[in-house]
Amino acid sequence: MKISALTLLAVVGTAAAGKPQLSMSVCDGSFDDLGGLDPTLSWSTSGTSGDYELEFGVEANVRATTDIASLPKSYWGKASTDMGAWGVTARADIDAGDLSAAEIEIDAENVDDDLSVKILASASASSFSVSKVEATKTFLAGDTTVTVNPSYDVSSGETVVEVGYDLGDTSIDVTASIDGQVVKVSHQVDADNKVSPSVALQSGDVSVEFERSLGDGNSVVATVIPNDSVDVEWNDADWTASINLPFEGNTLGSANVSIKRELKF
Repeated sequence: MKISALTLLAVVGTAAAGKPQLSMSVCDGSFDDLGGLDPTLSWSTSGTSGDYELEFGVEANVRATTDIASLPKSYWGKASTDMGAWGVTARADIDAGDLSAAEIEIDAENVDDDLSVKILASASASSFSVSKVEATKTFLAGDTTVTVNPSYDVSSGETVVEVGYDLGDTSIDVTASIDGQVVKVSHQVDADNKVSPSVALQSGDVSVEFERSLGDGNSVVATVIPNDSVDVEWNDADWTASINLPFEGNTLGSANVSIKRELKF
């Protein structure tokens, strides 16, 4: 049997809380048998301890082996609690190949003030280093909802500021950094259709996104980037299909397709 990597087939089984989720995908390349499949098992559980809500999970390979310790890919844990007006969540992700370090994400949200803060960091037994800090503030200016989202990358020293203006059927998003500014305007044409062109002011690069609602939460989104690619994502009930068509000169090249089907049992 010949399997092409142009199609990424993911079959996801979701059961009640605490039961495992199984997914299978086709690895890059072409395979003459099922050796190209990469089945992965995900499991999580939750509980409470005092004022803290706790969640834990593991992601593991599914394959025949006598070395059970080699099956886990990663572990994660999350704790949430309230501190005054703030809801605080801390999550740690650990690569099974390196148990001495963890990637940390800390989120704090003040709902009353429409303010949130996020910190990304790396931790080990001997060190703790912050990699990124960002904040989001939302407020009303007349009939317009304004969102300001500054972020600072500690390693590169880069600061990015995103400002959004929601006018109802039309929204404007401006992203500014030392490298330039990108402006995106989204307009709800009617109940089912939205168009969102964007332009990078320095380079002049343009992209246009078209979104059509199919009802019941289903949609088709097409993004056209001239001289680069056309990307299409189709969500239809439990099916999700993603198609990438790169430009080769003035024509579209071979399609890269991924398909995902969620199965509930």
